[in-house]
Amino acid sequence: MHGTREERVFGALRWVVIVVLVLVTAFPFYYMLLLSFVPIEQLLLAPSKVWFGLRTLTVETYSTVLASPDDGGQGFAVFLRNSALVAVATVALTILIAIPGAYAVARLPFVGRDHVGTLFLAVYLFPTVVLAVPLFIAFARLGLQSSLAGLMLVYVVQTVPVSIHMLRTYFQTIPESVEEAAAIDGAGRFAVLRRVVLPLAMPSILSTALYVFMIAWNEFLFALLFLSAQPDRWTVSLGLAQLSNGIEVPKTVLMAGSVILTVPIVLLYGIAERALTEGLTSGAEKG
Repeated sequence: MHGTREERVFGALRWVVIVVLVLVTAFPFYYMLLLSFVPIEQLLLAPSKVWFGLRTLTVETYSTVLASPDDGGQGFAVFLRNSALVAVATVALTILIAIPGAYAVARLPFVGRDHVGTLFLAVYLFPTVVLAVPLFIAFARLGLQSSLAGLMLVYVVQTVPVSIHMLRTYFQTIPESVEEAAAIDGAGRFAVLRRVVLPLAMPSILSTALYVFMIAWNEFLFALLFLSAQPDRWTVSLGLAQLSNGIEVPKTVLMAGSVILTVPIVLLYGIAERALTEGLTSGAEKG
């Protein structure tokens, strides 16, 4: 009887903790989303209000954020395009480089293979600020300091090491007997990688691609360093930072910009959640 009472108490406490955590996590996003649809006049009348009637909500803030500066807007449509181009290109190049690199580290024998993963991750021992100035000087000499291509290359350099580490861990969980069977049938190394390994590793590839996309979409320091003098090439994160510094910018417009920055990541994570979970869990089995 005593055990049953304890189980009921802990069961109730568990749900209380879950509800509190959900509220703490979801409320800031809910309030940001709400303010992005509230006219600034209504917000000034009731700044502490957490609920507004549907009739008072408007999409004018989003029109202001997305419109070009010539039309009185903040130009986020251009920022979205720039961020999408950089993020998608970064993902494509990173995965293209990381897949053969990770497979080589996982399967091919060579001197120092066991230490390659450590060397890759050693890149992250250096603070980003330390790398920023040398990279800027190098890219300035190459004429890429104010271009989206230069920014994308910086992101690729940052994401390839950790992507190789993540994919290598997953490739090691694939039984070698599967590849040996394909090799017996006459398939070469690249054919085995393309026809056997990649389909099996697709959950990990998708999770790695989503991770790389999140980095490229949200990164701010290098975007500021490379693109601050070119407003037409700003990314969403850089545009949002400039928006938050504007004295005359209504907070409702700032919230709309924050939603625009956040929603693509939330949608992609929701779509790829199962693949992301499977990829990270399977990759962690031998990690």
